[in-house]
Amino acid sequence: MVRALIRCACWTVFALSASGCAVLPPYFRNGFKVGPNFETPPATVAESWIDADDKRIHPNAEVPDTWWTAFQDPVLDQLIADASRQNLTLREAGFRILQARAELALTVGGLFPQAQFAQGSYQRSKTSSATASSQFLRTKYFSQWNQGFTLAWELDFWGRFRRAVESSSAVLDASVHDYDDVLVTLLGDVASNYAQVRVAQQRIRYARINASLQRDTVGIVENREKVGLAKQLDVDQAKSVLFQTEAAIPELEIGLRQATNRLCTLLGKAPEDLRARLGIPNTPEEATAGMLANLVHREIPSADANILVGIPADLLRRRPDVRRAERLVAAQSAQIGIAKAEYLPHILINGTLGGSAADFTTLFKAPAFTGNVGPAFTWNIFNYGRIHSNVRLQRSRFQGLITRYQGTVLTAQQEVENGLVTFLKSQQRAKLQGQSVDHAQRSASIVLAQYEAGTVSISQLILILQNLVLQQDTLARAKGDIALGLIQTYRALGGGWEIGEAQRPPPRPHFGRPF
Repeated sequence: MVRALIRCACWTVFALSASGCAVLPPYFRNGFKVGPNFETPPATVAESWIDADDKRIHPNAEVPDTWWTAFQDPVLDQLIADASRQNLTLREAGFRILQARAELALTVGGLFPQAQFAQGSYQRSKTSSATASSQFLRTKYFSQWNQGFTLAWELDFWGRFRRAVESSSAVLDASVHDYDDVLVTLLGDVASNYAQVRVAQQRIRYARINASLQRDTVGIVENREKVGLAKQLDVDQAKSVLFQTEAAIPELEIGLRQATNRLCTLLGKAPEDLRARLGIPNTPEEATAGMLANLVHREIPSADANILVGIPADLLRRRPDVRRAERLVAAQSAQIGIAKAEYLPHILINGTLGGSAADFTTLFKAPAFTGNVGPAFTWNIFNYGRIHSNVRLQRSRFQGLITRYQGTVLTAQQEVENGLVTFLKSQQRAKLQGQSVDHAQRSASIVLAQYEAGTVSISQLILILQNLVLQQDTLARAKGDIALGLIQTYRALGGGWEIGEAQRPPPRPHFGRPF
């Protein structure tokens, strides 16, 4: 046994020498493991945001975990709470964590004896009576009982199994970050769709108010036509504008229904009527009057003009998709070590313990004991080209994942900048648009009075009424863009994943660290 181990040690030294002297220093430096140890790859990160000088941006503040509470909208708060519990995509991501945990446990099992099984047999044999030795045998029939336990253990001499544990552990981390990323996306989608519901609701309300005003105008024109102060052409023009405004309402209602249907899907339920829950009027009269008994909140979400964004470097730790991309690079780095371990021999210890006897009653007694144990090795010395190609394959995948990680970091910064400029510029746009609406409303009142007095034409009145419809609709969309810009920014900053820590499947401790 000792001599056999010495011979295996000699073969090991030979293997290291045959693989090149350059293998030895990294092998010892990496904790007796071949292949590279993972280091976080570099990524391009801006020092500050483009609009960092804007007083509304606070780069030194932490991104709030529950950023949606800035809207102070209890309906939105409840929708997000329900979605985080019920969403099916999020639940699927949780099962991916459980899958990765099970795969890690299977990989850790490779560190222990890979083949281990108990065996037993019984044979009844008859010898030939035609041989020369048969005359010396007392009986021609023999019984043979066997039992034992066989073990085969490939030692992790080169770190192949430990690298596999590193890879599986990194994949588990990536699955956790994937869950967080799904949650961040879910929170942003719920808030965005809710804002779109409120924008559509406000646009419908504006359209109905204007339709009511235009309906009154048609009545005025018809009365003037009856007394000969207006022509039938004036009546037709007024009705055309009215029907055009009313025709826009069904299209807006389609968008409203589609947004509520998306909300239902995000809530993990079949599409249903959410008007009562969202406080949406059931009739045009309720919408025009602004009265609804069970109204909870019906305004377009609005928040403080300031925004807490942190610095660009914070994205590397906040954004779940960035952290997931980094852990996938780590998993692939370990795969290089697994591939390089195939250059070297596989060192094993094989053994069997058991018993063999002609009578079952003596099978488990000391005289029946049998056993063997000893080292062995296998070496794919004739598959060098295939092994080398696999190493190059794993390295190429590694470089590809590094590139993806760097691209993810750049995309994250782009999304934040897009959200910030939308949030900031939409505030300016909404302010100016609000002034435009004020002047359009005053103009409509003045021109309508002038038309009744006969001092302006129907064309001027129609032009003013059409402009009022356009300006109010644009104002609703501008206010919605403020909310959507804020939502987009916090979503791009990776805000909100912290609320899922209590409900996601907990990852088990890293088995790879103690080894």
